[in-house]
Amino acid sequence: MAKLSESGPVLVSACLCGLPCRYDGSVSALPAALELVRQGRAIPVCPEQLGGLPTPRPAIELRHGRALDKEGREVTALVARGARAAADLAGLAGCRAALLKARSPTCGSGRIYDGAFSGTLIPGDGMLAGLLRAMGLELVSEEDLG
Repeated sequence: MAKLSESGPVLVSACLCGLPCRYDGSVSALPAALELVRQGRAIPVCPEQLGGLPTPRPAIELRHGRALDKEGREVTALVARGARAAADLAGLAGCRAALLKARSPTCGSGRIYDGAFSGTLIPGDGMLAGLLRAMGLELVSEEDLG
């Protein structure tokens, strides 16, 4: 399985690279992601922005396969479009690994919020993480790195 320490491009959640694209406009800069940028190996993406959602935007969670924002609007089509575009980019670039933002409705891998905006985590993948997993990429979150 691919490792982040190996050479080759790595799809990276843009917020982990220091870009202000999280739902609230904040960043979650991660030293490992910044090192991938310095090495020229990071392919930073924000699937939510790529799908057409603004920043800042209301928080989004997945519920029964649908993406809903905290104000009750369905944004499934936008989230899915961005996830597909980011997955296509990973394939075109030959990525074998992705460093993704934990718990995100697009990038979360293994655990995401329950869709009720309760703060409860449940097993599951965000829309992009699910596509990348199906493509065979190694998925790593900032929580996996310590």
